[in-house]
Amino acid sequence: MSTPVHDDPLAKERAHLAASRSALRAMREDVESLDITDVTANWVNAAVLESQIEERIKALADLSETPLFFGRLDYLHSPGAEQAEGAEGERFYVGRRHVHDADGDPMVIDWRAPVSQPFYQASKKNPLDIALRRRFGYTGGDLTAYEDEHLSDPDEAATTSKLLQQEIERPRVGPMRDIVATIQPEQDEIVRAGLSGSVCVQGGPGTGKTAVGLHRVAYLLYAHRERLARTGTLVIGPNRSFLHYIEQVLPALGELTVRQATVDDLVAHVEVRGTDEATAAVIKGDARMARVLRRALYAHVVMPTEGVVVVRGSRRWRVAAYELEEIVRELLARDIRYGAAREALPQRIAHAVLVQMERAGEAPDDRVQNAVARNAAVKAVVKTVWPQVDPAKLVLRLLTDADFLAEHAEGLLDEEEQKAVLWVKPARSVKSARWSPADAVLIDEATDLIERTHSLGHVVLDEAQDLSPMQYRAVGRRCSTGSVTVLGDLAQGTTPWATRSWEEALAHLGKEGAVIEELTAGFRVPTDVIAYASRLLPHIAPGLTPVASIRENPGFFEVRETADGTADVVAACRELLEREGSVGLIAADARVPEVAAALGAAGIGFIGPGEETTRATRLTLVPASLAKGLEYDYVVLDEPRAVVDGEPDERTGLRRLYVCLTRAVSGLIVTHGSGLPPQLA
Repeated sequence: MSTPVHDDPLAKERAHLAASRSALRAMREDVESLDITDVTANWVNAAVLESQIEERIKALADLSETPLFFGRLDYLHSPGAEQAEGAEGERFYVGRRHVHDADGDPMVIDWRAPVSQPFYQASKKNPLDIALRRRFGYTGGDLTAYEDEHLSDPDEAATTSKLLQQEIERPRVGPMRDIVATIQPEQDEIVRAGLSGSVCVQGGPGTGKTAVGLHRVAYLLYAHRERLARTGTLVIGPNRSFLHYIEQVLPALGELTVRQATVDDLVAHVEVRGTDEATAAVIKGDARMARVLRRALYAHVVMPTEGVVVVRGSRRWRVAAYELEEIVRELLARDIRYGAAREALPQRIAHAVLVQMERAGEAPDDRVQNAVARNAAVKAVVKTVWPQVDPAKLVLRLLTDADFLAEHAEGLLDEEEQKAVLWVKPARSVKSARWSPADAVLIDEATDLIERTHSLGHVVLDEAQDLSPMQYRAVGRRCSTGSVTVLGDLAQGTTPWATRSWEEALAHLGKEGAVIEELTAGFRVPTDVIAYASRLLPHIAPGLTPVASIRENPGFFEVRETADGTADVVAACRELLEREGSVGLIAADARVPEVAAALGAAGIGFIGPGEETTRATRLTLVPASLAKGLEYDYVVLDEPRAVVDGEPDERTGLRRLYVCLTRAVSGLIVTHGSGLPPQLA
């Protein structure tokens, strides 16, 4: 005999899910049926409104594999309202987006709403007026289980949520997914931090720092929608593979307007076709280069030695050389952008002429001042005294003209450093130059010295530990009037210029007052794996707290000495592909061709990082240099010593190895034929 729906809690919740999906569908149909014919004044307004409607339709999409709600809160009292004695509190279903019925009553509350916050923050010690918190378990898009916590019941002991653990450990195929159902209290506090303040999050592997940063963007867009719609938001990642991996997180939360880019994208003023030796790249990335560029730019300003004569009709007006010099010195003292000062100079000269006109009894107006500013004689003075400067040409001259560099680097760079950054083969022009990534950052700095860079409302900077001081400055320019969320792990810094401290990094960003938070609870990496990887910490970042995994499942972990080289690596991949979930094979960059050939010979299909896994192809071959930020259910790590040896120095190599060891969510097999680095002993 079947249980009636009204007596079966799971059936009631499934009914609410079905009704919520129906309501979401009706919301979408309402938007699709909007007729804007009579509400737009012109085609521009119509195009803007149509675009907004299209975005709204996309945001209301019902993703079949994504649960519409994942939790329920039963309040003891109605939040923010007077409660009659004996009346029950309200019930809210917490989900990824707001859903209401035909009468406007909420069926699902957005996880970002204040009323939803107790879902993440309430506890037995501090129930926050919550009588019951219910978590839901799903298989695909079907609700299959629930789990209750009676937070206000003193007799019920606090327990670890099994559904929460299952959701954290659930196998993954495809790009990164949101963690909205599993956000922890310490993560939630960072997510909901105010827009006006900047935050820096130090987090070891598996602490969820990337997810925290993305969910913070989603929260800020919810809480400050209009302001951020005007000023813009940006997520900066280390490379294209990483951005592709995270690109579905925000759309799944209903946010479609956030731009994603790498630092190289931001500074793409020239085509990058060259590379630098590590020594040159470190010097070019040093903050001292900003002072060298400023000196070189303002060296173009010369003090006038002659006055200027402006002829208007039968009258001649003369501005003496000493007056011109006073104007130039005043503009220099104001410390405004080079280009802005250059634009102001003719107006200041024209004003000096107008003062003379007024003394002579004339009554000139703004039109006369503008005409004087455009006078050929005034233009000639400006061209001589404050010439136009092309930022790329300025950098090119610094990198190819030893005398010019020496003049402006004096006291900042020593002779060896100057020699290191000078090009061996000078380029003939900006277009023919083989610019390096570090050169592009210098051009961006020069561009900002001439004309102010547009500032956004909020920027998320992920894997920040790998940025040079000059790259930090480039990012800081993009949020000079806004705020920033910095995410990273000092132990995973794998560039020769890797960040030494977050305080130093924040200073280069121009955000010295940012709050530094540390996440130490590991949700992704299994206990045995993170414990093994943490053997490297004393050698790569001795001051950091090791990540403590909260996973109840210790995970699968083996270190195998191989006799047959790549054959054993292929065998390990076959073994892990028999399990459910994604598999990553990580190898030193130099070994990738050999490993790829072995996989091909064995008939095992694979993809590269940034490509999306499918049910049929679950193996990704990952060069060690691209492993950062990625994660897989199971990982085979080939030849750790080769990973270390592939870097210019041992510390960088060990940091790269630390990154590679911590990409696994459920299991790791380390294979080696040439012995392990002694630091792993």
